[in-house]
Amino acid sequence: MQGNLNEIDICSILQLIELGQRTGQLWVEAYSSHHNNKLGGDGANIYRPKQQSWFVFFVNGQIIYCQEGESSLSRISDYLRHYRLEMRLTDKQIATLPPTDAPEYAYLWSLLERNIINPKIAGSIIYGLVHETLFDLLSLRQGNFIFHQGAALAPQLNTYEISPLVTKITKQLQQWKQLYPHIQSPEQLPVLSDKVQLQSSLPEATVNKLQHWADGKTSLRQLARHLNRDILTVAKAIYPYVQQSWLQLVYSETNHQGKHTDSWELKEKPMGRIVCIDDAIAIGETINSILQPQGYEAIALTNPLEALSLVFQLKPDLILCDIAMSELEGYEVCAMLRHSTAFRLTPIIMLTGKDGFMDRVKARMVGATDYLTKPFTDTELLMLVEKYINNQ
Repeated sequence: MQGNLNEIDICSILQLIELGQRTGQLWVEAYSSHHNNKLGGDGANIYRPKQQSWFVFFVNGQIIYCQEGESSLSRISDYLRHYRLEMRLTDKQIATLPPTDAPEYAYLWSLLERNIINPKIAGSIIYGLVHETLFDLLSLRQGNFIFHQGAALAPQLNTYEISPLVTKITKQLQQWKQLYPHIQSPEQLPVLSDKVQLQSSLPEATVNKLQHWADGKTSLRQLARHLNRDILTVAKAIYPYVQQSWLQLVYSETNHQGKHTDSWELKEKPMGRIVCIDDAIAIGETINSILQPQGYEAIALTNPLEALSLVFQLKPDLILCDIAMSELEGYEVCAMLRHSTAFRLTPIIMLTGKDGFMDRVKARMVGATDYLTKPFTDTELLMLVEKYINNQ
């Protein structure tokens, strides 16, 4: 069984494996949410996310274990920190582990066999890893998958029924979406942004805890592992402080002074930075070819879900957004951006192949500043950009 996530979603795939009581492993490949590669020549700034993969191991339609890509064992180290276990396998001991598709799992079993952890701790760690992997997988809308039927992962400590897990995590994902745009990704790093306000508003013990964890080096996901809590519980706990701007969430490429170290971050913005959100690469290339010679910095983002996170880092002076995109409509993108104080005043121009009255009305209703019909001329695009960049 193999295919594309546009044709069948992860939830349905898991249900089929459960109903068929299948044994084997599921491999899923998609795109990460915030690490990007630069594409395009002739100075074009076009970004595509890096590929990311996951493995889910089954026996008789139940989950044994989940692993993210080629694990570096850092996930297990994060969980072991919760139990204050400093003992680890040496490099020599790791080298003697049997070859397997799940090195994390073999590592855990080795810790168990050496009595460094007990079955209860091992089971708790495995459940946490299964839960966080499914949290990521069930939120995917694009990617590829292959289910390979074969021998079960062995030995087996616990197995988990699919339906209860999927039901629980689906509800959590619905609640997670309500935290957007203040909290966007489990990989964001909390940092203190208003210590004075925190100290005047919260008990000293709470401030001390926040200072300890909000160090700009620990992601929300790592924090959840260290505390042995699910990601939603951690996100809800810090959400009020992020809302108040007492805490700021950044990505690992960004430090808390707001200086970007990404390879695609340019030091100067001569006339203005324009971000184009359009799943058609050709549109991004066209806009770049028109704007760059005029002294503008044009950045094309081809995935609307990725773009929602990236625009917070890029801080554009103007946003061009296509209406008809397969993964997320431009209307939804515009509405989400307008819910954030960071983009309430940023000009957002909607791009579309339609030129109907109702489309214009709907664009205005979600907060769009203006409207540009495709195909457009160089002059039409430049007039709109100059109009709103100059107004700013």
